Amino acid sequence: MMLSGRGVTAVLGPTNTGKTHYAIERMVAHGSGVIGLPLRLLAREVYTRVVEKVGAPAVALITGEEKITPPGARFSVCTVEAMPRETKAAFVAIDEVQLAADLERGHIFTDRIMHLRGREETLLLGAGTMRRILERLLPGITIIERPRMSQLFYAGQKKITRLPQRTAIVAFSADEVYAIAELIRRQRGGAAVVLGALSPRTRNAQVGLYQEGDVEYLVATDAIGMGLNLDVDHVAFAQDRKFDGYQFRNLNPAEMAQIAGRAGRHVRDGTFGVTGQVQPLDNELVERIERHQFDEVKVLQWRSKSLDYSSIRSLKASLETSPTIAGLTRALPATDSQALDYLSRYPEIIDAATTAERVEKLWEACALPDYRRIAPAQHADLISTLFSDLVRHGAVNEDFMAEQVRRADRTDGEIDTLSARIAQIRTWTYVSNRPGWLANPTHWQEKTREIEDRLSDALHERLTKRFVDRRTSVLMKRLRENAMLEAEISVNGDVFVEGHHVGQLAGFRFTPVSGAEGPDAKAVQGAAQKALSLEFEARAARLYASGNGDLSVGSDGFVRWLGDPVGRLSASDHIMRPRVILLADDALSGNAREHALARIERFVNHHIATVLKPLDDLSRAEDLQGLAKGLAFQLVEGLGVLFRRDVADDVKSLDQDSRASMRRYGIRFGAYHIFMPALLKPSPAELITLLWALKNDGLDKPGYGELIPALAAGRTSVVADPGFERTFYKLAGFRFLGKRAVRIDILERLADLIRPLLQWKPGTSPRPEGAYDGRRFTATTSMLSILGATPDDMEEILKGLGYRADVLSAAEAAAFLSAQEPASTAAPSRTEGGVDAEAQPADAETKTEAADAAGEAVDQPAKEPTEAAETSEAAEPVAVAEAVQPPEGVETTGEVAEAEEPKPVLLWRPGGRNENQRGGRPAQGERRPGGRGGENREQGEPRSQGERETREGGRPKRDNRRPEGKPERQNRGDRNDRPDRGKAPQPARFEAKPPRKEKPVDPDSPFAKLAALKEQMKK
Repeated sequence: MMLSGRGVTAVLGPTNTGKTHYAIERMVAHGSGVIGLPLRLLAREVYTRVVEKVGAPAVALITGEEKITPPGARFSVCTVEAMPRETKAAFVAIDEVQLAADLERGHIFTDRIMHLRGREETLLLGAGTMRRILERLLPGITIIERPRMSQLFYAGQKKITRLPQRTAIVAFSADEVYAIAELIRRQRGGAAVVLGALSPRTRNAQVGLYQEGDVEYLVATDAIGMGLNLDVDHVAFAQDRKFDGYQFRNLNPAEMAQIAGRAGRHVRDGTFGVTGQVQPLDNELVERIERHQFDEVKVLQWRSKSLDYSSIRSLKASLETSPTIAGLTRALPATDSQALDYLSRYPEIIDAATTAERVEKLWEACALPDYRRIAPAQHADLISTLFSDLVRHGAVNEDFMAEQVRRADRTDGEIDTLSARIAQIRTWTYVSNRPGWLANPTHWQEKTREIEDRLSDALHERLTKRFVDRRTSVLMKRLRENAMLEAEISVNGDVFVEGHHVGQLAGFRFTPVSGAEGPDAKAVQGAAQKALSLEFEARAARLYASGNGDLSVGSDGFVRWLGDPVGRLSASDHIMRPRVILLADDALSGNAREHALARIERFVNHHIATVLKPLDDLSRAEDLQGLAKGLAFQLVEGLGVLFRRDVADDVKSLDQDSRASMRRYGIRFGAYHIFMPALLKPSPAELITLLWALKNDGLDKPGYGELIPALAAGRTSVVADPGFERTFYKLAGFRFLGKRAVRIDILERLADLIRPLLQWKPGTSPRPEGAYDGRRFTATTSMLSILGATPDDMEEILKGLGYRADVLSAAEAAAFLSAQEPASTAAPSRTEGGVDAEAQPADAETKTEAADAAGEAVDQPAKEPTEAAETSEAAEPVAVAEAVQPPEGVETTGEVAEAEEPKPVLLWRPGGRNENQRGGRPAQGERRPGGRGGENREQGEPRSQGERETREGGRPKRDNRRPEGKPERQNRGDRNDRPDRGKAPQPARFEAKPPRKEKPVDPDSPFAKLAALKEQMKK
């Protein structure tokens, strides 16, 4: 059949010749018209331009996935696939007719070129390579050639990072596009991304980023070659091979020219080239592109439009019909014919497609585009489901469709996930726009359109977030406009330039955001510094006028104002007057800098004087004289804590008036320490350790950071690490003892608990919990409670304080106590100096002071376990009960009896070497031991009578022992002769045989209870 070209005009030429604009102008000049475009995106652009000319009520938009059809529409803008087969419109135009040679879509363009005509005018728009084939197929056609408005030049090869602004970089795979866009973002601030797989809404939004100047680079596939109007100065090919749906092949010159032709707009010339990943183009190819000289299109893809729907086999046969006109060739199987081929093998499809109407419906279903790019068999399965619903129910099952739509209705996920959901929802958008496929098509058209728009917006946001540095892009845009950048600072210190966050201001220091580099960095810094200089002056004025409540000193040595560091403490000659280093940028200068530094120094001095007021008052005391003044000076030098053993001689020499005058300054004379309780609180202790650390470069020493949380928590003891700096513990108010460090005031409370246990006299009643024989005691639950320690910890602590452990079986201890019980209740014993034990004050400090007043008992507290321990040379614990007399009737041997009880009882007594000493040597300033049992006696000092008798006969003389059952009368003589307040007498020794079987220990015995308690704590 001979076709005629009469009334048909072909407007041919390269890109940038104004062909599409010419077609729009011609269409609106007629009363009605239809224009077909190759891309849905381009159709949207032309629709908008036509609406601007004639108004929205007169224009319809029809694509496979979208329909806007006003009732009185006179003009229709369509994709070529959506153009009607026949029309009564006065005007018809088909754009990019050279796509009739495309292997995948070519047959559709060929059909419209050959059969669709306007009543008054028909325009075919395309490349000049179509001239010969159109003249051969359509005799009588009018050819109009339009020259390019600007010239195109080859710019050679350049690295991606050196490409000029307003460049489009072209690649042919999504992975390559993403990789290039990521590189551009890091190096140049960002890039827009255009892929054929993106939804039109997303592509429009990305193109908008580029067109509006938010980014200077566009990374795209060959989708930009199809009529998109872009403001591109240079096109760079990052790849020159593509997959055309069947194979990988090199781009031909016409295809490269179609893409390169996007460079230059109107009369502005453009350039094209390649990146460093592609070999430079040869001269012949460059010349052909620049002169627009390409091989003529010799054949067009064709597929018969006369289809036989009598059966599936007949339909397939009609699709395989070959053309009879020269210049046409039968198209390769497209997506629809491939789907039909798969479905023709399904038994259920063969059984359903029994009439011509059903076969035609099957072919209509096969036209469903494969937006998801899945395997042909999977795509065929979906078509089979849709066709079955159409045949059986007359419409697609809406429950099935609702489930599919629901799965796609999520905006979480990354770029690939959102792209897959958009492809899925586009499938159902297409279904909702097929006539007669749904019972309620309007609802589903709105629903799918809403979801696709939401997904498209989310995808655009993800692309922008990943490939565009908004701060850099906007700043670069402002710099191109030669505009002065505006900077501002928020109330929380965020610094913004042109509304974009560029850094953080903390105190008087500005920290730019990470990655603030590139061509805009200097301009940003300049704008920020201009705003910061004014802000620094204002902040310095506010700091100078601020109250002390706005400033603080942290345990890290930083001074903070309203939470931001403005100064740092450093060591000076005087430990109580540290130097202040101002933390500020150079922008703070002159009087503002001096005022800020002066205010911080004034606060630091006030803070130290306030928090350490007891120490400051003591350093200024004028009413202390003699030894008291010297002891106060040592206490200030020691920052509020002295070991009593180090100043034992001075303390002994103090009279009561001197002691009282020192107590008025908050000084406490404890059993183990001379200290100021007010400085043991977390805040003073933290400041004291900080000042010492500054003076001794100890801020970074091990242990400093671990102490501060313990102080803040008010702990009475903490697990100690031998590797930590021990001075920290002392200044923080802790004593380093074994595995634990115990707070000093708690140790003094422990001394107050131990003292009455060593003063108790056997045979008197009541016997305090933990008392044994007046010379030894056991650890009690009260001791464990105040120390927050376990029995094992308690053992370490008592050893550290210099107490010596005797190991005794529970049976032996119970038997001894039973033998010592008085026949009748005796009067309570009295402490030395006539102070009634029951009448002693409950407060620990008052107890110590009362003991001092009653004969300076604290000067040698409980035989001063610490001092006695630290001056003793005995190192090993005693494993026998040296002072325990065997009960009557118990035979003894020369062998030491082994305890039968599984859990022995530890009896503690003054003596033994202090673990704080190393190598058995006495601590500095202490005397060498003068005898056994931890005696602390000058040479020539007389021994006590009881001790002499013990040394002479091995045990006390009979006539020196008090009558059994009578309470012992307190000795008011020389305190060195008092066994419970002076030096511990040596216990009598005895040889014991293994004890005979005794009756079971009374379960109510305190030692049985103690053993049970220890067993429970171990578990």
